[in-house]
Amino acid sequence: MVFDSALGGSSLSWSLVQPFVARTTRACSYDRAGFGWSDAGPKPRTAGRCAGELRELLGRADVPGPYLLVGHSFGGLVVRVFAARWPEDTAGLVLIEPAIPEEWLEPTEERRRLIARGSDLCRYGAMAARLRLAHVVVWLVRLGAFTPARAVVKMVSRGHLRREDEGILAPIWKLPPQARALLRQMWTKPSFFEALGSQIAAICESAGDVLRASSAHLRDLPLTVITSATAGEHRLQTDRALSKLSTRGEHVVASNSGHWVPLDNPQAVIDAVNAMVARIRQR
Repeated sequence: MVFDSALGGSSLSWSLVQPFVARTTRACSYDRAGFGWSDAGPKPRTAGRCAGELRELLGRADVPGPYLLVGHSFGGLVVRVFAARWPEDTAGLVLIEPAIPEEWLEPTEERRRLIARGSDLCRYGAMAARLRLAHVVVWLVRLGAFTPARAVVKMVSRGHLRREDEGILAPIWKLPPQARALLRQMWTKPSFFEALGSQIAAICESAGDVLRASSAHLRDLPLTVITSATAGEHRLQTDRALSKLSTRGEHVVASNSGHWVPLDNPQAVIDAVNAMVARIRQR
């Protein structure tokens, strides 16, 4: 089983899931280039490039297939490209609130503004990391001084960062204490903001990577799509339709959760992936 995290997530985003599914099968999480413990990689950071790097990583790490691929949000784009390119190595897919490629292939003006805004904020973040201002913010957060921390961030971002923008990063307060400390350290590296900014700027190309890939491989592939309980009707319909691309598809609504299902309701993810492992082994 291979976990691929959301846009601003990392291997730590699976801290509440991975230890429990590891009792069922070998469970691997990783950091895309520039995130977590991984070195920076070539740009642009598209889903297609990330899928190729994941393939190379699994080979070098001697992790043999076939793989049950679990992708959250942006990670859903990466694992869909992987499954399309290497169907013989893909045993199943679990997609958790996956990014919807049709929304980003030809984005609306509002979505273009979101892309530009996210790219700008990441440039400010990289600058803050180089000037070590990110260390100051982390230190203030560790002391619980959230108001001064936000004041520093507001200054660095020239007032462009809003409270809702913080949602692009994993809700740190839901992680185990040891994971929080590591995650704060990761957020002080320029490579993190550069990689994140490149993923945001290249989201249209990533959407194209998925839509150009044939969906024929999904026809009989075990597929589970998980939607959060707070999702809107459009998300529900889109995820339900995605699950129906496979004759063995299932759609699950995770109760008591927002977009960060692996942290809001990890048991829903654990149950879904363990059930799929059982179905694959039975077959």
